[in-house]
Amino acid sequence: IQNWHTCKGSEPIHSTNPCSEYVFLNNTACNLASLNLMKFKREDGRFDVDRFKAAVRLFITAQEIVVDNSSYPTPDIAENSHIFRTLGLGYANLGSLIMSYGLSYDSDAGRSLAGAITSIMTGHAYEQSAEISRIMGPFPGYKDARCAGVSKPLKKDNVESMLEVIRLHKKEAETIQPSQEFDYLKQEARHCWEHAERHGLEHGYRNAQVTVLAPTGTIAFLMDCDTTGIEPDIALVKYKLLAGGGMLKIVNRTVPQALKRLDYTQTEMDRIISHIEKHDTIEDVTENGKVIESGLHPEHLSVFDCAFKPHQGLRSIHYMAHLKMMGAAQPFISGAISKTVNLPHECSVEDIKDAYVQAWKMGLKCVAIYRDGSKRSQPLNTNQSSTESDNESVEDKITSLEKEIERLGKQATQPLRRRLPETRKAVTHKFDIAGHEGYLTVGLFEDDSPGELFITMAKEGSTIGGLMDSVATLTSMALQYGVPLDALVRKFSHQRFEPSGFTKNPNIRNCSSIPDYVFRWMSQTFAPGKSQTAESADPQPELKMPGLEEAEKQSINRPIAELPLSEEASRSTTTLKINAGGENGTSSAHADRGASLIEGQSFVNQSDAPACPNCGHVTVRNGACYKCLNCGESLGCS
Repeated sequence: IQNWHTCKGSEPIHSTNPCSEYVFLNNTACNLASLNLMKFKREDGRFDVDRFKAAVRLFITAQEIVVDNSSYPTPDIAENSHIFRTLGLGYANLGSLIMSYGLSYDSDAGRSLAGAITSIMTGHAYEQSAEISRIMGPFPGYKDARCAGVSKPLKKDNVESMLEVIRLHKKEAETIQPSQEFDYLKQEARHCWEHAERHGLEHGYRNAQVTVLAPTGTIAFLMDCDTTGIEPDIALVKYKLLAGGGMLKIVNRTVPQALKRLDYTQTEMDRIISHIEKHDTIEDVTENGKVIESGLHPEHLSVFDCAFKPHQGLRSIHYMAHLKMMGAAQPFISGAISKTVNLPHECSVEDIKDAYVQAWKMGLKCVAIYRDGSKRSQPLNTNQSSTESDNESVEDKITSLEKEIERLGKQATQPLRRRLPETRKAVTHKFDIAGHEGYLTVGLFEDDSPGELFITMAKEGSTIGGLMDSVATLTSMALQYGVPLDALVRKFSHQRFEPSGFTKNPNIRNCSSIPDYVFRWMSQTFAPGKSQTAESADPQPELKMPGLEEAEKQSINRPIAELPLSEEASRSTTTLKINAGGENGTSSAHADRGASLIEGQSFVNQSDAPACPNCGHVTVRNGACYKCLNCGESLGCS
């Protein structure tokens, strides 16, 4: 990987993209394109090099333009993609092209053909990149090795490393040994690399990389290809399980061209093709003890070998043939090759180990191995029955999942009770409301949140005890079924009925009922951020009022008019005189005003005071009862 690295001056290559065809610096991106090789095979069987080179020039130019018109996921990737301007031109349908020439995928002739075409593609792509550089200038990283994330590069530029890789490609082009029929491809490849080197020395290169071999698993169908990328065909007849349900039968359309190339007559071709469509294989098959011959000569079987064994056949391409084909193309690729090396289901661990070792020895940058049947499902299968079985399996799973979703949906609308552990922590609190004593016991969940409530009243009759027990039971059930404590506190706090009055809890001075006390205490104790010992915390400090006690003693049994007034009230009553014996039975206007001020200061509205039933004004406490200062209405005693 590092020897074929065009930008060694910046930093080494550390990783690849997920499919592994793009092997370059971190935080860079590469836009891909692929050519359908079968479109360049002429009627006379000759590979049209001129049209192929024209397509390479067109695509390299288009991809170069795309670099400046693309969006990138991060600032570093955007910056580096403009600094190195890497491209990824490739091809698809190589397997069909080799078959159409009557060549075996596992043959020296097939590998030489692949190497020559790949060499022409990359060599001419670099030649076009140098031509663009003549006008637009070389990629910024060519003469300055710095980039995003690399402030101290290994060298100041990448000129030498770029030219070094071009010369390596050129040297490898001399090793191609095609058959006499395809010798013109080798000569064309040699010329491409000579031009690429010469123009690069003069103008530099616009792109740090120009070619990769992507899997083309999706776009190959759009390109009307029988085979993807550099792959051979999976099978002559294959069945594709569709995502939306159903099945697609795919038949290789290159077989007639291959048979014609191998000099079969039309009658023989029709018989062989009919045999393939009926039995999903080109091999002879046995049905009911009778051998059914396909009509293909045994010496031609290797031409139609595929990656997987057919449903009723025995032949498939050996995994070493996959590796050798990659080895033939790799020296002429800027990046790497994304290709599946297919191993049969019965392969051993040693086979897989050997595949990796051989790939390394051949100088491959990346390799991906797939053992047939190692996944629950695969997109392509070699027989309809397995696909239908997979389809039925998927449908069964969908039905099962739909039932499970329906069950969970019903369960989600049903209340779910959270039960407390058999042995749990609890908090017990003693309370006293106007002399009525009782005990609260709160059982806790594992997270110390309240889960149950017990209320025990001391020295009370069965009525109050029974009512409190009912309240506690309802509260416990509500808490266990997920009712928030805050909701219960809002509903039960400040309920008004006897017994009520002052308490001994410094945090709850008085309450209007037992439920009022219970839920206010639970709110203080178990609200978020509160501890279970909240009631034992220091009570709210009382304001110290010097002289208050003495003033209270002096005010006992004194008429209201003689109580000390505020400064404002004192000023307003400086002329106030009251007849102790009530001679006239009336008071002056000043006396009325002073009394009102005193009375207003003697009563403080409480937040839970009831409204006056007569006028609606908020009442104030009057002993154990309430009175209305607006209309004089009294609630209870007076």
